[in-house]
Amino acid sequence: MHGFYNKVLHIDLTRRSFEQESVNDEVYQEYLGGKGLGTWLLLNNTKAGIDPLSADNVLIFATGPTTNATVWGSSRYGVFTKSPLTGLYAESYAGGKVAEPLSGTGFDAIVVHGASENPVYLEISDEDVKFHQASHIWGKDTYETEDVIKREVGVKNVGVVVIGPAGENLVRFACIENDYYRSAGRTGVGAVMGSKKIKGIAFHGNKVKQIAKPDLLRELYVELRNIGKENPGVKKYKDMGTLQMVPVMNKFGAFPTRYWHAGTYDKWQNLTMDALQQKSKVRAHACPKCFMACGRATTVLEGRHKGLKQEIDYETVGSFGGLCLIDDITEVLYLNDICDRLGMDTMTAGNLCGFTIEASHRQDIGERIEYGDVDGIAALLNKMARKEGIGATLAEGVKHASKEWGLEDFAAHVKGLDFAMYDPRVLKGMGLAFATSDRGACHLRATIYKAEISGLIAPDEIEGKAEIFVDFEDRHTLFDALILCRFFRDLYPWEKISTLINTITGLELDKKQLQKMASSITNKTREFNLREGMKRADEMLPKRFFEDKLEDSGKVLPKADFDKMLSDYYRIRGWDAPPHE
Repeated sequence: MHGFYNKVLHIDLTRRSFEQESVNDEVYQEYLGGKGLGTWLLLNNTKAGIDPLSADNVLIFATGPTTNATVWGSSRYGVFTKSPLTGLYAESYAGGKVAEPLSGTGFDAIVVHGASENPVYLEISDEDVKFHQASHIWGKDTYETEDVIKREVGVKNVGVVVIGPAGENLVRFACIENDYYRSAGRTGVGAVMGSKKIKGIAFHGNKVKQIAKPDLLRELYVELRNIGKENPGVKKYKDMGTLQMVPVMNKFGAFPTRYWHAGTYDKWQNLTMDALQQKSKVRAHACPKCFMACGRATTVLEGRHKGLKQEIDYETVGSFGGLCLIDDITEVLYLNDICDRLGMDTMTAGNLCGFTIEASHRQDIGERIEYGDVDGIAALLNKMARKEGIGATLAEGVKHASKEWGLEDFAAHVKGLDFAMYDPRVLKGMGLAFATSDRGACHLRATIYKAEISGLIAPDEIEGKAEIFVDFEDRHTLFDALILCRFFRDLYPWEKISTLINTITGLELDKKQLQKMASSITNKTREFNLREGMKRADEMLPKRFFEDKLEDSGKVLPKADFDKMLSDYYRIRGWDAPPHE
């Protein structure tokens, strides 16, 4: 089928063997690639109830039909597995320079089975799979590991993904990292890679997929570039990256502050793009085939972190700046750097630090740590990655820690995945998003906050919100099947997605057919979660968000409003609620 290789590579680490699987066109016609193919493979290659950190779990890398084609926003790959953090469906995506070499191997997906007895790194090309011993880099941070693997493989245009000490130590929110600062960050995919004793994977090859209508695809490419030149949203990403959200969320009163007590931070101005530029040299940085340039390539020019090089995004600033009350953006950069080197999700790590500070204040734990204590938080991050002291509890995730400390109603998570940086007591649609996301409390599966802050539907409006949510979620599900960057969402409305799929694959699909395809993928992820024992309580927010008002605005998410949105969502999807315990 055009746009695909119709081939999947299976690697058995236990036997150090590999084989190819041919995939019928019917699979792509129903699920496309990326998330659709990855979910189909996950269901077909795992059994219910397996331990996510056992050799029985699989780790799947997938690309989409847009990968390595002339398509803006297509430089992303996806990772799919059973999450060690939630015990349910795991998906994570990253940009950078890995997706195209991954596609160049000539496979639509790579499924890693079993586990190695000793540390290895894999070299996967269009000609062979090599198993390299990795004892000499086991224990090294992600930056050094990536450098060593690239040097040893010695191939131009190689893409490398790695784990750090957190992944090696099976920290349940460990990341897979690439290009230093790009992270397949959520749900603990790095821990699964560590459980298989894989320190890194290098991809390279020269295979190219056949495109159905290359001339029309080129026309679409030029058209979108011209649209992007005048688009105000594109300009904001170029100028401010995702840090544009710091003033916006504070204006709305939805910037999570002091571990979800308030919705505004009185020192938020110290966490903006302007603040970053005052203390650092900053330039816009883009992935291949991208004109958004959302990355902020930053070099700190003054202070105790002078010379530090990093990239930073809104979620990391919210997690450490807002939740932990750190009022210096260069200190947030420093904590971001620690997480990237250790290979830990900054969103979960920042949430856990704020949660620990709260537990300390309540005297539920013996550890003493204060809000704004950068060095104390840095030490805590290192303890998490190495499972030392209190870090051993936190390394299991917030769901486990909250049970240990008797704070289950207080911890901000769904399915064990910590909240993203949007308070659902203000942006009520985000309450529905957190509850229903297949991977846990995620903001990206539907980005309904965009509809709420843009005025498409008021944040407090409940009637009709589920309908808008489903429309957003379906379109974004196709983004993940293609695989496309979320920041191009305004440039790929339904009709453009239809055109894009047609020019690449030859499939002619109208909006209803596209929605049916998206629903098929969503239903498959739900099938996986129900198979793994998801219960009704797993699609519920913590009680405090229905009862505890935000200290600065008095806002709360009424339980009746949440129940209405959730019931509407189930009705539209044609689903029954999950079973009780």
